[in-house]
Amino acid sequence: MNLMIVEDEPRLRNSIANNIPWEEHGIEVVGLASNGVEALQIAERKMPDMMLVDVQMPEMDGLTLISKLKERQAGRAHIKMIILSGHDNFEFAQQAMEYGVSKYLLKPAGETEILEAVLEAREQLRSDLEQWQMTAELEQKWKDNLPNLQNNLMINWVRGRYTSREVLAKSKELYMDIKEDDQFAVAVIDLDPIPADNTRFGSGDTELLQFTMYCLAKEILPKSFCWVCTDPDYDLMLVFGADPLRNPKDVMLHINSTVVKLLSQTKEILKLTASSGICAGTGGIEDMCHMYSQACRALQERVVYGHDIAIPYREEQSTHRHDMSGLPPLEKQLEIALETADEDNAMRALSQLWEEGFSQTESSEEFHEAVLYMNSLFTRLILKQGWRIRHVVEEDIVYFQNIKLLNTKMQTWSWLVRTVQKISAYMRQQRKTTSHQVVKEILSLIDQEIDQDITLHTVADRMYVNSSYLSRLFKQEMGTAFSAYVLEQKMERAKRVLQEGHKVYDAARLVGYRDVSYFTKVFRKYWGVNPGEFKL
Repeated sequence: MNLMIVEDEPRLRNSIANNIPWEEHGIEVVGLASNGVEALQIAERKMPDMMLVDVQMPEMDGLTLISKLKERQAGRAHIKMIILSGHDNFEFAQQAMEYGVSKYLLKPAGETEILEAVLEAREQLRSDLEQWQMTAELEQKWKDNLPNLQNNLMINWVRGRYTSREVLAKSKELYMDIKEDDQFAVAVIDLDPIPADNTRFGSGDTELLQFTMYCLAKEILPKSFCWVCTDPDYDLMLVFGADPLRNPKDVMLHINSTVVKLLSQTKEILKLTASSGICAGTGGIEDMCHMYSQACRALQERVVYGHDIAIPYREEQSTHRHDMSGLPPLEKQLEIALETADEDNAMRALSQLWEEGFSQTESSEEFHEAVLYMNSLFTRLILKQGWRIRHVVEEDIVYFQNIKLLNTKMQTWSWLVRTVQKISAYMRQQRKTTSHQVVKEILSLIDQEIDQDITLHTVADRMYVNSSYLSRLFKQEMGTAFSAYVLEQKMERAKRVLQEGHKVYDAARLVGYRDVSYFTKVFRKYWGVNPGEFKL
């Protein structure tokens, strides 16, 4: 650290500067001054950390110097002052303490006493700087985290976790300036499902898209008019401040127009669409939870109206309830098609179910009931086969667990189609696996009993299936007829036995022929030569 010495007596000034081993203690003397005026000029240039100041000096005394330095150093780093006085004056000492002087030394103070006073001042300065740094860092962290704290307040507020009094108190702490009689309105915004043919963005880009829309909303919407918040359930939540002197209907019209503009800008920039739900009207602090619920319920209606739309909340007035009584025959048709892995018929049944079960729905509630109906149908069919749902539908399991993730008709139709396709494919794969196992058993049987008279009928009887089914299954899996495969295995085995030096009679017996002449005839027809010619 740096030290400046201000003393009008040259001998004492030089003695303090040169006789005390400052460098050994990491202290550098950066300036010497003989009076207060000179000291002010040098201090401005050298910016010392500590100053050893005589009280009585010409032109400007030490206490005046300290006072002026305090004024000039306001808001900047601290300077520790040590007074060196030849007068034991209580008034001087009291004034020095008021100026924050670290130590008041009386002349003639020894070099050791002066060094200890300076070292003590240095430790005080270090402690002050550490405290200042900690305070500055905490303040900066508070400022950096302020948006998150404000966002958390808004989320807890709309979810009814704070009373009106708590909202007012916490908003004051977070510099949000919410007043007791303020009026508000709420909207929630969510990106619509990314189309399957979109090549710009994938599932891993969700956070980037959400952040882009958040920044766009912050840019477009005036801070004095709207708080832009992130929401755990949706991409954005907008809390609008409503002028209590304006007509509430005009306020809501303005909010609707603002949201539509934001959706339009989102579509323009991201080349993706988003939809919004808007509460029915304005309300006070205590109404926020209700208005948020209205906005969420309004957004759910996009399954009925489609996406790229701002939907204002409307009370349900219709008493109509969608009739699904005509669906069971179609349900049975779909079930039979899936159980037989007939994907074409399954898709035809699904299309009819969609037309009769979904297209006539008039609200998101009815639509989600129809989705539950299909969810139940698929679940029942999969479990009936003894399969695990996750193994069949893979990543689409999330929609079976939470149908509210199906936000649009297009997204729901795609989910239904994928599910039909996956069940059909899984059914075919399982049958193929089963068939493959049956054929493996047949091949093993042929290999073990190649010395017997093996026919399709005898094998079918032993496996408790009919021969026509076994014939078709074998041909489908192996690409050749059962009898042709058995003949091939017998002839290959016979050739190998003959090449090993066995007699024709032994070869015939080892592949299941009791009549040697008949064996010879079959062998010659298959290989084009007599059995004896293979004996080497």
